[in-house]
Amino acid sequence: MPRTSPYKIVLSGAEKSELDRRSRKYTLAYFLVQRAKIVLLAHEGLGNNEIAERLDTRREVVCFWRKRFFDQRMSGLEDRDRPGRPRVFPPRSGDGGKGTRV
Repeated sequence: MPRTSPYKIVLSGAEKSELDRRSRKYTLAYFLVQRAKIVLLAHEGLGNNEIAERLDTRREVVCFWRKRFFDQRMSGLEDRDRPGRPRVFPPRSGDGGKGTRV
């Protein structure tokens, strides 16, 4: 028996326009495009299982972003700061990352 989400997504005109723009933008990070598509499909009335199947992702991912958008609207789709020390990558040496041995 399919579950229905208690988080019904109804978008304003401005939200729908922005999410449409994000969902079609090639230069935007993949995960931001995916989140926009999740919300747009939820707005169309699709269930979490169907959205997950269409976007080739897990139902739990769809549930998470649907709820977060419902609670926080557009700002909920952005990444939050992560705890701990920020990652620091060493500069590349130009040798393909192999390092030079002396």
